[in-house]
Amino acid sequence: MISHLTGTVLEKGARFAIVDVGGVGYKVWATDDTLHELKIGVTAKLRTHHTVREDAQELFGFLDEDDLALFELLIKISGIGPKTALNILNVATPETLRRSITSGETAYLTKISGIGKKTADKIILELKEKLGTGTEGTTLKDEVDALEALKSLGYSHAEAREALKKVENSVAGTSARVKAALKLLGK
Repeated sequence: MISHLTGTVLEKGARFAIVDVGGVGYKVWATDDTLHELKIGVTAKLRTHHTVREDAQELFGFLDEDDLALFELLIKISGIGPKTALNILNVATPETLRRSITSGETAYLTKISGIGKKTADKIILELKEKLGTGTEGTTLKDEVDALEALKSLGYSHAEAREALKKVENSVAGTSARVKAALKLLGK
């Protein structure tokens, strides 16, 4: 299994990057945050999850060990494939997702493409104990609403997510998170 790649980023697509490692180009599926950080022509080190199926082999890459760990927990749940797990990680930071899961918040999980009510309930049921019990701070609802508000103001998904990642978790509530993100975006 391939557990990490270090190589030059040759190309970036909507959901993937091509990384040249010793003359071999690996297509690595990644979250928007990871893709935003990767720069074409620059060497990157990605932690990877290698998926082997009957009809395909795919690599999923992450800059952060936390993202990879949560991704691997998600794909162990029946009905959650790697692409759906990436969609989940694109909505909010792993920390916010953990809090939402441990607090049993399913409403906003169902807004993610590929997640229905039954699957959201299954995620909560299977991961609640594995992720701890902390529920203070930003909720998934706050994060999704803030992301949508920033996008409606004309910011791209990547810009909005990057700004929200920099907002302290102690800043709770949609409007407070949007205001804090706008201050960061205005700098």
